[in-house]
Amino acid sequence: MDTVFKGEHLLQGQLGQFFVVLAFGAALFSFICYYFATQETAPKSDNSWLKLGRLGYRINTVAIIGMGVCLFNILYNHYFEYHYAWSYTSRELPVYYLISGFWNGQEGGFLLWIFWTAVLGNILIWKARSWEKPVMTTMALTQVVLGTMVLGIQIGSMHIGSSPFLLLRNAIEGPIFQNPNYLDFIKDGKGMNPSLQNYWMIIHPPVLFLGTASLVVPFAYAVAGLWQRRYKDWVTVAIPYALFACMVLGTGVIMGSFWAYESLNFGGFWAWDPVENASIFAWLVLVGAVHVLIVFKNTGHSYFTATFLTLLSFVLIWYSSFLARSGVLGESSVHAFTDLGLFWQLVIGVLIFLAITIYLLVSRWKEMPITKKDEETYSREFWMFVGAVFLGLSCFHLVIVTSVPVWNLMFGTKLAPPTDPVKHYNVIQASFAVVVALLSGFTQFLKYKKTDVTRFFITTLIYLVFAALISALIIYATGFYKLHFVFIVVMICSVYTIVANGKILADAVKGKYKLAGSAVGHIGFGMLLVGALLSAGTKSVISENLTGEEHIAESYKEENPKENVLLYKNSPIKMGEYMVTFTGDTIEGAQHLFNVDYKRVKDGKVTEEFTLRPNVIQSQGGMSSSPDTKHYLFHDMYTHITMTNVISTAPKEEEASHGEESDDKKYDAPVAHEIAVGDTMTYRDGIIILKGLNKDVKLQNIPITDKDIAVGAQLEVITQGKTYKSEPVYMIKGRAVFDFGKKLDDAGLKLRFTKIIPGKTMADGKVEIMVYQQPESKKQFIVMKAIEFPYINFLWAGTIIMIIGFFMSILRRNKDVKVA
Repeated sequence: MDTVFKGEHLLQGQLGQFFVVLAFGAALFSFICYYFATQETAPKSDNSWLKLGRLGYRINTVAIIGMGVCLFNILYNHYFEYHYAWSYTSRELPVYYLISGFWNGQEGGFLLWIFWTAVLGNILIWKARSWEKPVMTTMALTQVVLGTMVLGIQIGSMHIGSSPFLLLRNAIEGPIFQNPNYLDFIKDGKGMNPSLQNYWMIIHPPVLFLGTASLVVPFAYAVAGLWQRRYKDWVTVAIPYALFACMVLGTGVIMGSFWAYESLNFGGFWAWDPVENASIFAWLVLVGAVHVLIVFKNTGHSYFTATFLTLLSFVLIWYSSFLARSGVLGESSVHAFTDLGLFWQLVIGVLIFLAITIYLLVSRWKEMPITKKDEETYSREFWMFVGAVFLGLSCFHLVIVTSVPVWNLMFGTKLAPPTDPVKHYNVIQASFAVVVALLSGFTQFLKYKKTDVTRFFITTLIYLVFAALISALIIYATGFYKLHFVFIVVMICSVYTIVANGKILADAVKGKYKLAGSAVGHIGFGMLLVGALLSAGTKSVISENLTGEEHIAESYKEENPKENVLLYKNSPIKMGEYMVTFTGDTIEGAQHLFNVDYKRVKDGKVTEEFTLRPNVIQSQGGMSSSPDTKHYLFHDMYTHITMTNVISTAPKEEEASHGEESDDKKYDAPVAHEIAVGDTMTYRDGIIILKGLNKDVKLQNIPITDKDIAVGAQLEVITQGKTYKSEPVYMIKGRAVFDFGKKLDDAGLKLRFTKIIPGKTMADGKVEIMVYQQPESKKQFIVMKAIEFPYINFLWAGTIIMIIGFFMSILRRNKDVKVA
């Protein structure tokens, strides 16, 4: 007899799993119907297959929405009997993080990808017209392959997909699940990784997955063009979709960079992590594809290259997903997902779309409109083709090196990735950037098919000299000349891109409107490169450790100790032009925030003051830190913690009990001071003044009668420019003597009022104060790193401008589609 488990909400999961199966079945049905509708043998007047294909795709869309509603209902209501809800959410999460919890795991990420593909497919049903049948065949096939990733069914010993509606008791083995009341013992979920509890988690993944999904549209048009032998027709209509994919995917990648810069401890916006590399494979190739598609549309040249790059970009997005989700990068990337048993499904997904690409290119090779005449050397199409090739080579380098774990798995080798990946990628990718940036500038002075060579050289030379002069000023003013020669060349070429396209934009304003989109996009690209070069190349560590001491947590052992300073609590130190003080810590929800005060001092006066609050996450695996950043117009101040002995926030004051204190070992040996009212006593970090004696002191939960004596010593502690008040108490109750000490954790002190020493007169009376001081080694401290990033806003501004350029180009190319 099956066990009846109490408290489970099975309807939501059963309904959600029904929608999973329905979505897969509807996608498969739609694919079959669209395929038969596309066959040449299908009667032209018979649209029954077409109608059935549309019906299947729309049912698929409704089922996907149903899946999303069921999953969010489970997350929102904290139904922890479901593995997905238990793994990625908790009761303390606000609603907006429950929304981001939807795509926190692999299954939710695939649901997001499937959803956006469904949205794009419905747009194509509405807009594709004569292209609908072949294009939607590919769209439906994509939904079939994606649908298998979340099926979560078992056939014999084989699992197909991982369902977000899997019950916890079916996912994890344990004696607790033999108890019908096991849910009584599961009060909360594991929660969300604190580093993901950030607003970027809410907006970055949806944008990135929209970009990922949108790559299928130009791929589908390329497949349709080859399949239907409409070799030239698909190019014009595919260009706007390809531009859209470039724009959205690029936005998603840059959002990830900004997230890393704002919230992760990369020490910058890019760390050349394998998963980061994989995110730009497809974008680089598709940008090259867009340029060559435009070349073919205007000149008839480079058809094969345009088609090949368009098809390859979608294959690469699948390969990127394989790298990130199969577990193959588990040991080389901190951002890769663990394997959910989808390794071979992801491999098959890559192979399906790779096989389609190879088959169509090989089978249609002889029929493709490949021109016999070579392009003119001084023509725009020739150099745009060269630029696309270099973008492809840039991607090829990233793929080869990032895939080292894959090569080791395939061939049993033991190849090692670069020991210094940042230096390796920076130098090689900068070499590709030189060519791409240079071409982004001077190709704008070329015309399609043929150019006036003399005029071209004069114009190019003028703007190149102008760019070199501007670059020289930038390089000298920022100290950029200290860097590797290749970065200086990239800087010159990037500035050249900006000024050359600035000239084209000025012409566009005068009436050549068609040139505006590309000019704005290239200006943005140039600014992005300039910002990246300056911020990464001239960033300076201002937390210079001059003591020679090394304090670095094991989880940060790769950090340079000379770039990390030790700050004891409430002990300011000079750091560059700032006085910096660690003033304490605060726990806010899942965040453990450390308050670091910065004061800019000039001529003895404080000209600026602000507080940064980096976050620290401590676990059994070590410590991770999220930075906090002070933003200025021309630079950022970036701070993160690399070590601390602070586990949690302690109370500011607490009463001690009578007798030997259990925590006295935390302090140095006490020092007794006999002082009168108004006297001052000194200790290592400051002074203590006895301001008065309070004979009306009250003690919590201890009644004081007329026969009892209770006196409070009103003490004022001045240390490190701060003043604290404390009132330890001396009490005689009956025949017993008690003292109630007070802790000042912020000052590293415990104070006890231990004796009243009567004098000849009332004025001569003194008291004994015992001062316990924490040793330096036990005082609360942080080790932190502070970096100044100059001109980082050029990078973000360049990104926005480049996106605007893409959008303007989409509007222009849409007009071409209407004309066609």
